Formats: sequence, structure tokens, C-alpha cells
Amino acid sequence: MPLALLALAIGAFGIGTTEFVIMGLLPEVADDFGVSIPTAGFLVTGYALGVVFGAPLMTALGTKVSRKRMLMVLMGLFIAGNLVSALAPAFSVMLIGRVVASLAHGAFFGIGSVVAAELVVPERKAGAIATMFTGLTVANVVGVPLGTLVGQSVGWRVTFTVVAALGVVGLIGIAKLVPDLPRPEGVRLRHELAAFKNTQVLLAMAMTVLGFGGVFAAITYIAPMMTHVAGFADGSVTWLLVLFGLGMVGGNLVGGRYADRALMPLLYVSLGALAVVLALFTLTAHHKVLAAVTIVLIGALGFATVPPLQKRVLDQAHGAPTLASAVNIGAFNLGNALSAWLGGLVIGAGFGYTAPNWVGAALAAAALGLALVSAALERRDQVASQVITGAVPAERKATVPH
Repeated sequence: MPLALLALAIGAFGIGTTEFVIMGLLPEVADDFGVSIPTAGFLVTGYALGVVFGAPLMTALGTKVSRKRMLMVLMGLFIAGNLVSALAPAFSVMLIGRVVASLAHGAFFGIGSVVAAELVVPERKAGAIATMFTGLTVANVVGVPLGTLVGQSVGWRVTFTVVAALGVVGLIGIAKLVPDLPRPEGVRLRHELAAFKNTQVLLAMAMTVLGFGGVFAAITYIAPMMTHVAGFADGSVTWLLVLFGLGMVGGNLVGGRYADRALMPLLYVSLGALAVVLALFTLTAHHKVLAAVTIVLIGALGFATVPPLQKRVLDQAHGAPTLASAVNIGAFNLGNALSAWLGGLVIGAGFGYTAPNWVGAALAAAALGLALVSAALERRDQVASQVITGAVPAERKATVPH
């Protein structure tokens, strides 16, 4: 794997840290600005919405510049957003900083996926994408817990300053290590938009929303589930999230390894197993050891779908994959928001803290169903193509005089 992937992974580490560390620092931020916890929660919601809308917007704006230059611009936005958050004199200013930082998220991973795939031979594309996403998964194991600890010990502003410094390291790495790949000739915004007419691209994005949504239906409510149902102490939630992060790292590496060999079978196995594990979580959540093991499995199975789904979008949007790749990153965040909302509904309806696991299982099962539909349509198209290409020589042969 080329060193350029390390620069992309560092950028991904910083982005992953800033996305999730705020969840552990909400009480400190709320106290500092004198707002309620639900109000402080807009820092999470605002970031997620910024990713959803910023991914296509920033990618569209970057169609006229090289991908390397756009990656550097995006890291600049990320640095600026985190510095605004760190220095914010009021809550509204911090919210603006979070939104500015989020604008870099989707486009960075979308464009970065395309760049990573172009840096290696075709049979290693998914592995290259997974290497970049390793930065995001490691952020959940190292960056988020350390960022939370620093924020709680010496102040949350220090955490966001350190994250901005990580962005500077990522920016320098991209400038020094990522080659200035030529922009594909003839590719314009209308070509990028044309990818969304492809049914397979839309199916892959729907699988992203539902599959990863299944993961976050459970993980969003992991704290009350583990403390009120499993009986863990409040302080145990941090290391339980570390276990989830370790599962994500393992699942990402496995997904990247096998997606290049058997992409659709990998999706069948990971989505099917994820649906089963999430359903079982309603039972294992009542036992500490089993709950911890299940959390690892959810992280592993959930992130095992990321490299194959991202590669699926790149493959199906061939010729103009950048916008589709970025929008698919937004689809992950859309799934997070959708599943968190549905999980809150079932808890609010009185079904208990384990009810979101059933929501997650249903979402993952729906994603599996879409994967089967996608494969069936692909087989049908292949058969039709073979019939057409096979018929032409036969017709020509029949017209040859004897």
C-alpha cells in the first residue's frame, strides 16, 4: 500500500475523532455555555446534517479542480471548523464551527475513496479504501476516548484544538504524499449526476442507509441500555465503546480484504449476521459478558459492510464516481440519523431500552433484501447482455453466402 494512504488515514482519524468525541463532552460543553443537554445535542445533529448536505455540495464545487487540491481544501475547512469550535465565545458560534467542519467530512471520504482506489491495482481497490477508513475506526478506539479524557481533565476547548492540529498533520501529509492525479477528461458535473440514474448505485446507497443504520439504532442508546439493563456502572460505557471501536477496526480490515475477492457474498454474510446479532442483543443485553461480546460483533459486522458498499458504488458509477462516492458517505450519516430517531420512538413508546435492537435488526434485514435484489438484477442484465452479444455473430453468420 502506498504511503499516500497513510496521509488519507490521518485525515480520516481526525474527522472520526471530531465527529464522535462531542458525544462524550456534551455535559462539559452544556455547562460552559449554560445550555441544556438536549440543546447541546444540536452539536451532534448539526454535524450529521452538515455531512448529508455538505457531501454533494462540496464535491460538486470541486469538480473543476484536481482531487488532491480538493482534499487539501477540505482539510483546510476541517481545521477552520475545529478552531472556531475551540475558540467559540457562544454556543451558536460553536454550532457554526461544527457545521463548517462537517462540510469536509462526506466529500473527504468520497473523494479520498476514489483517490485510494486509483493508487493501487484494480484487485486491491477495496483494501486501499479500507486502509483509509482504518483512520476512522481507530479514532473510535484511541481518538475519542483520549479526546474525552483530555476534555474532561483540562477542558473541551483543548480537545478541539488538538483535533485541529491533527488536521494540520493530515493536510501536510496530503500535500507531500498524495500524487496530483490528473482529473478525468470530459467529466463534468452532469456526468457525475448521471450516475444517480443507475439503479445499482441507488440500491448500494439504500443498503448503506439501512445496513449502517442498523448498527446505530443499537449503539446510539448503548449507555442507557448497558447501565439500566446490563447493570454496568456509568464509567464502564467508555470502555464498552472502545470494544465497539475494536470491532469496527477488525470488521473494516476483513471487509477490505474480502471485498476484492467476493464482494456480494461478503455483503450477504455480514448483513445477515448483523441482523441476527442485533436481534440477539435484546437477550444478551441482560448479561454483562454476553453484552460486551455482542457489542464487539456489532462493530465488526457493521463496518465489514463499509469497504464493499463503497467499492460497489465506485464500480457501478464507473467513469464519474466522485459525487456518488461522496453522497454514499452522506448516506451513512443519514442512516445514523434515521435509526437514532426510530430507536428513540420505540423507547418513547414504552418498549424499553432494548427495543432499538429490534429496529436495527429489521433495518439490517432490509439491507440484506436489497443486496439480494441488486444481485438478481445484475444477473438478469448479464444474461441479457450475453444473449445480445451472442445473437449478433449468429445473425451475421446466417447471411454469409455459401
